[in-house]
Amino acid sequence: MTPSGYFLTYLWLIPLFPLLTATLTFFFGRHLPKLIISFCGTASVALSFIFALGAVFQLLALDPSQRFYQQVYFEWLNPGAVPAAVGFSSFTADWGYLFDPLSCVMVLVITGIGLLVHIYSIGFMRGEAGNYRYFGYLHLSLFFMLSLVLANNLLLLFVGWEGVSLCSYLLVGFYFLKRSSTNAAIRTFLFNRIGDAGFLLGIFLITTTFGTLRFTSQGLTDPIATPGIVQTLSTLLNQHSLALGAPVLTAIALLLFAGAIGKSAQIPLSVWLPDAAEAPMPVGALMHSATMVTAGVYLIARMNSLYQLAPVAMEIIAIVGALTAIYAATVALVHTDIKRILAYSTISQLGFMFLALGVGAFSAGIFQLLTHALFKALLFLSAGSLVLSLSGEQDIRKMGGMWNAIPATSRPFLIATLAIAAIPPFAGFFSENEILGDAYHGSHFMNPHIFLWLGGIIIAALTAIYSFRLLFLAFLGRSRVSPQLEVQIHESPQTMAVPLTILAFLSIIGGWFALPVLWGEPNSLLQFLAPVLGEVQTATTAVAPGIHVLLKEYLLLSTPLLAASLGIWLAYRIYLQKPKLRDKIPAAWPRLHRLLVHQYYFDQFYTAVFVNPVKDLSLALDFADAILIDGLATNGTVLLARSLSRVSAWCDKWILGLLINFIAKFVQTFSNPIRLLQTGVFSSYGVWMLLGLTLLLGYYAHHMQVWMRTLH
Repeated sequence: MTPSGYFLTYLWLIPLFPLLTATLTFFFGRHLPKLIISFCGTASVALSFIFALGAVFQLLALDPSQRFYQQVYFEWLNPGAVPAAVGFSSFTADWGYLFDPLSCVMVLVITGIGLLVHIYSIGFMRGEAGNYRYFGYLHLSLFFMLSLVLANNLLLLFVGWEGVSLCSYLLVGFYFLKRSSTNAAIRTFLFNRIGDAGFLLGIFLITTTFGTLRFTSQGLTDPIATPGIVQTLSTLLNQHSLALGAPVLTAIALLLFAGAIGKSAQIPLSVWLPDAAEAPMPVGALMHSATMVTAGVYLIARMNSLYQLAPVAMEIIAIVGALTAIYAATVALVHTDIKRILAYSTISQLGFMFLALGVGAFSAGIFQLLTHALFKALLFLSAGSLVLSLSGEQDIRKMGGMWNAIPATSRPFLIATLAIAAIPPFAGFFSENEILGDAYHGSHFMNPHIFLWLGGIIIAALTAIYSFRLLFLAFLGRSRVSPQLEVQIHESPQTMAVPLTILAFLSIIGGWFALPVLWGEPNSLLQFLAPVLGEVQTATTAVAPGIHVLLKEYLLLSTPLLAASLGIWLAYRIYLQKPKLRDKIPAAWPRLHRLLVHQYYFDQFYTAVFVNPVKDLSLALDFADAILIDGLATNGTVLLARSLSRVSAWCDKWILGLLINFIAKFVQTFSNPIRLLQTGVFSSYGVWMLLGLTLLLGYYAHHMQVWMRTLH
């Protein structure tokens, strides 16, 4: 049975709506009122969300094994036969979209969060210049991100991948008159290019190995369609051409992961994301929750069939994710800029998702992506409302006492904080415990992942500390707001408050997909994703749900909860109950504090190893250019030309000039007697003519006489 229906048939409209409004905004936005620009932009994203919902419902109506819809709109590239491990393959790159359970989740997250961010931006950006540019960049970013997650092949995914990077550059550098903003935009773009180089190499290696870049042939109606990577991989395994842990599979997996490291800001390419906080706050909400940084997680999940055969790559992903999560969480403990704290929080949460992917919990990783999108968008938008109410102040040391001053902002921020700290029944509790349960029980890659599980517990505690530190310093305790700002504090408009309310509600119920797990039943979201990501053996489905098993699982659930509770208590003790401890701790641990303040000296490392050598090389080349090129070549040529010109000028003056003047004087001197004959009197000329004729006749008569004597 082939999936069909109105919304699936017109799937291409989902990314097209924001593309159209982006185009119209760029061409005509300068001449349109802000209200029309924001309204049309919000309406286009709303249409995308409606079509996405319709497509999801139509897919849900089908049998789980039939939930694949793939439509090829046109053949993009067709170079012909390509040599590959399967022999010569008729390689084609389509412009086609794949709609399956995985892309369902991503499309709903992108369009849903995108719609709320657009509504919020109407109030947040109303006083900003360049309003049309802002909405145009947002629409273009949504188009590329939707194309990325709907792409049915890696090459089209890469187009969306690069487009999202371009839009992130434009959005981060939105305030282009600020030097820090333009520097952050350039840094964002360059660091992503580093990872993308590995991604491109991975695409080339996949082409020469499988002869195709299409993910799967499921959902295609063409009976002679080229097999996808999933089908080709299965064929090679059956033919024993490839085996578990084959070097080529490990190489492909690591090259693709290099791209994911750059895009999702993992160690060692994590330093660009905090700088991206230069973008407007709603951009941060969209970038950190629904677009850009989640692309790396999606890529690994989409290629899960390949990663399951590359255990070494999986271990590396899990370790890198755990280290990144701990690194970013510890740095977030000491920073004071609210946007940078949230940026490090995102890096930490992304590391937690990669930990899940690395232990084979692909569905749990996507579950965490979903819940994180809800509460991280809520955190950013609430923080934006807070900063706006304080006229742009972002230093949490200059806040406090805001709980009752702006209740429509402080209450949603509390809900988001409880969700990210994984406190039940909020969304983060269920997704975090799903990951930690899979990490504890292990899989066929590493058994058990006890160290990764312990790392996850540490991450849970650190997350609770920095999250509640932010809550306590920003909203509770005594007010540290300057008297000038105190009188200007105001609540945000309804266009900003409504998205906060919706996200707060979703941050509470967003994890309830996993409620049946508490009674030994499978997670409904994981079941939905199973056709794409495989059957995940969760804590309660791996064995029969006996009483002793359930007790063990409840003990596992309580461990991260206890860690989070300890973290909340420490944050309360240090930042609310005993505020003097805030100064004593850095004084007691100065080296550790400096290490965290300087982000483990990653920036200094890059400056010393890459930036300074390149600068020194450029200075050396500039010196060589000045000495060799300018000094010897350019200046030498100029000196030689000047010398030759002086010699030429001397020769012209003293040799050619004198010779020409001598000839002129000579002609003038000997022409003077002749000039005396030029009187202008006709009779004078007649006399001279007769005289000349007489002389000639005399001359010839003389010679005739001589000749006659000679004859005689």
